[in-house]
Amino acid sequence: MEKIALIELNERSLNLSVYKISNGKSLLALTKNQTFKFGEEIDNDELINPKTKNEILNILKIYRKLIEEYGISKIFAFTTNIILKARNYRGFFDEIYNNTGLSFSILSDEEYIKSLFNSVVNNIDSAKGVFLYVGAYTSYVVKYNRRAILGSVIFPFGTYNTDFSSGDIEECVNRLKNNINLESLLSDVDQEGKFVGLGTSFIALGKIAKKIMRYPLDVDNNFILSKENFDKTIQFFKTLDLDKIKKIKGIEDDNADKLAVGFAIIKAFIEKMDLKEITISTSNLKSGQLQMNVLNGAVERFNDLLSNSLENYYEFTKDEFSINPLVYNMATILFKQLKVMHKLPRFYVKPLRIAAFMYDSGKCINSQYFTKYGFEKIVYSDIAGVTHRELLIAGFICVCQNLDDLSLNEWVRYKDILTEEDLDAVRKLGVIVKLAVALNASRKPIVQDIVCDILGDSIIMKTVVEGDASHEILEGMKVASDYRKVYKKSLQII
Repeated sequence: MEKIALIELNERSLNLSVYKISNGKSLLALTKNQTFKFGEEIDNDELINPKTKNEILNILKIYRKLIEEYGISKIFAFTTNIILKARNYRGFFDEIYNNTGLSFSILSDEEYIKSLFNSVVNNIDSAKGVFLYVGAYTSYVVKYNRRAILGSVIFPFGTYNTDFSSGDIEECVNRLKNNINLESLLSDVDQEGKFVGLGTSFIALGKIAKKIMRYPLDVDNNFILSKENFDKTIQFFKTLDLDKIKKIKGIEDDNADKLAVGFAIIKAFIEKMDLKEITISTSNLKSGQLQMNVLNGAVERFNDLLSNSLENYYEFTKDEFSINPLVYNMATILFKQLKVMHKLPRFYVKPLRIAAFMYDSGKCINSQYFTKYGFEKIVYSDIAGVTHRELLIAGFICVCQNLDDLSLNEWVRYKDILTEEDLDAVRKLGVIVKLAVALNASRKPIVQDIVCDILGDSIIMKTVVEGDASHEILEGMKVASDYRKVYKKSLQII
């Protein structure tokens, strides 16, 4: 296992991220950040003043010490190109290198866009679409299709350099719209593609929108915001003063005064592009740089984001007793073989795959009653390539490995996201996952396949085996009572 560090110096902060890397998979192990008015200083004076230089250098010395203590083998340090406006930036980087040995790469707009692209396509299940990034001093609109960026437009305005002296969002929106021309870029955009929003302004927008909507799930990534709810959020935001904005959970104090500008920029783009909805993503420069410099980009990862995400989770949680891939494979087989019984559409395959692969994820909380605690682990593990509804269904499937653990009071919390069909599905699929675990009782792939015969009120599962499957059949028959409760038929395994 290798440890690597990413150091990002951007317009607002200096960030350290430490990752564990194993077999092309990554786990975020440590984050540190310190805020600076770095960009404003350069934008105003075209200089990095001595006080800021010393503060950044001191923080970098601390980061360097942490890096040495953690035994980190590789360091990737990068910064945005606003630093090129500072007349003394070369001397600044020379001083950093002489004191810490750190050498920073200065990312061009094109390199920044490429990093964001790699982050988006490895986070959101959208083979083609358009993403909008609102930064501190620059905004990007990028059209992509699978492995390629088809085109992009760079706008020289962001949350820190847009004139908001009037304090009026609508006035700012109308002025910005006059400077936005996207006809050539968006003329042939496929309506099936997603429109994705990136950046701190979008994440803050999502947090406020979820509060207004009373959205029950506190997950920022892949939150879909309709134009109607966007308009309601902006109208609500207009009624807030700065102190109230700062009190909103998840809104950083240093960003609060820039939110009105950020929301005005977003509103201008949404109206200019005539968007009906936008998907908010937590994709960022850091994760894009990780993909490009460490995880070899997005070449093979487009095929199945979910599988890659589950394998990434498993790489850092498995031990000598783990059988998650075996359970995953058996659950998939059972879903196909029992289709005439469960009658569920293919939509439920993704949630089943998550629940089966993470069937024991609750063991990190309680090893004996792990099914009860798997819900939280699944929902908040940053699984990529799935919707919020699919995540919730997967969490409840995991819980339904023990049918008695399903709380209808908990289910009702998510009634605006889930359906009645979903309630029936999680019970049926919970039994399938439980049966898949039982059929791998020896922790070896002894049961290779299943063939099902339905005879009246009974179903006979014939095991195709390599070896002695007596243990698997014994454990599988313990699921018969749950099977009867849900499927209304007796179960026989042979």
